[in-house]
Amino acid sequence: MTSNHTMMQFFEWHVEADGNHWNRLKELAPELKRHGIDSVWIPPVTKSDSPDDTGYSVYDLYDLGEFDQKGGVRTKYGTKQELHEAIAACKEQGIAVYVDVVMNHKAGADETETFQVIEVNEEDRTEEISDPFEIEGWTRFTFPGRGGKYSSFQWSYEHFNGTDYDAREDKTGVFRIIGENKHWNEHVDREFGNYDYLMFANIDYSNPVVQEEMIAWGKWLANTLDCDGFRLDAIKHINHEFIKSFAAEVVRERGDQFYIVGEFWNSELGACQQFLDTVDYRIDLFDVSLHYKLHTASKAGADFDLRTIFDDTLVQTHPEHAVTFVDNHDSQPHEALESWVEDAFKPSAYALILLRQGGYPCVFYGDYFGIGGEHPIEGKKAAIDPLLYTRRHKAYGEQEDYFDHPNTIGWVRRGLPEIPRSGCAVVISNGDDGDKRMFVGEGRAGEVWVDMTNSREDRITIEEDGFACFPVHGGSVSVWALPDEDVEPA
Repeated sequence: MTSNHTMMQFFEWHVEADGNHWNRLKELAPELKRHGIDSVWIPPVTKSDSPDDTGYSVYDLYDLGEFDQKGGVRTKYGTKQELHEAIAACKEQGIAVYVDVVMNHKAGADETETFQVIEVNEEDRTEEISDPFEIEGWTRFTFPGRGGKYSSFQWSYEHFNGTDYDAREDKTGVFRIIGENKHWNEHVDREFGNYDYLMFANIDYSNPVVQEEMIAWGKWLANTLDCDGFRLDAIKHINHEFIKSFAAEVVRERGDQFYIVGEFWNSELGACQQFLDTVDYRIDLFDVSLHYKLHTASKAGADFDLRTIFDDTLVQTHPEHAVTFVDNHDSQPHEALESWVEDAFKPSAYALILLRQGGYPCVFYGDYFGIGGEHPIEGKKAAIDPLLYTRRHKAYGEQEDYFDHPNTIGWVRRGLPEIPRSGCAVVISNGDDGDKRMFVGEGRAGEVWVDMTNSREDRITIEEDGFACFPVHGGSVSVWALPDEDVEPA
């Protein structure tokens, strides 16, 4: 039977650093499946420069919480054994596991080295602002706690092309490392002139030895965890040609079913399209353009024209390669890319990604279970669960849009014969109370539909011609469908 698929990002920035997150996933796997989640994107599994780090300050790619390094054995999320158990629990429930892969940079080096650099303008990395000079940089990675297990590869300054700290002078900046055939890579995002450098010791993907090591590691990680896919972090900063090769090699190792989605954080649709062309559509991309449209709509209220919500978005132009999302760990409040979709608009935003044909929607852990830290935000599980249920059981078949009013839009899904009682009608308002007269099919005549979100108690009887007028409260969303058991007309 055809079934819609839904991903969950199973972490937020302030998940407790108690080493129990893999255990949480293991325990919650049955509940996630029951509510319609059939894949999870889990946070970075590799050892960072401290046990409390979220995982993006990556230290040892071969340490999955197994060796006593950087303050302990476990990562923020648990031990390697607990990770294996969590993945096994997900597989038992039929939930695919996608691992967050961080391969732009390395942090927490074991030793310093002395080498030549040129300082560049942080706002334009193509502009040199110094003559060559010598620094002492943290670029030597020997992994003494692992002792060469799984890989004997050790990193030194030759394997990087930039760093941000001179230990000799206790000075920060963006320092481009000088060496034979060593420069910023050209196949990267053009922000700041050249956005190869992001942070820490920046991996040099012009180096064939580095490329070989990282592809070997990617295969090792996928095989070791027997995972179902990767989420590639910060790929606009990594040689796009290498990303293409990396994806091809890992898929060749694991089979065509191995799924890869990339974080290419650029809101310009043209840049995303060009990246997909470059990598031959071997990976999907998160729809950053749509995220920012949802963010803008949530801030503007009735001043936002809902008819334009999908204009210039990846899901509109490349629906088969777009992973749609409302928020994530970077866009949540007080984080690097803060662009939080306001709580009042969240249910409408989730309806826009969960109940339509295009895209592979991803539900954010922070939206579902809540956000911790100094500025906690309550989870919206009660509002999202009805939408997940509707996606799993109702949102199928032909789609027809009624995007004919700036403040009230709607669409219908006509359902599929092989999925009993499927089909739905969605209405969203960012202004006053409204309604939308929409056609759901002549074969539906006489059916009594209810609002799956429980925000309205109306019962709508489908008219003889297959039309009905579906209402919505102002600033809200209503999702109308035939309930699982017949109800009487109002």
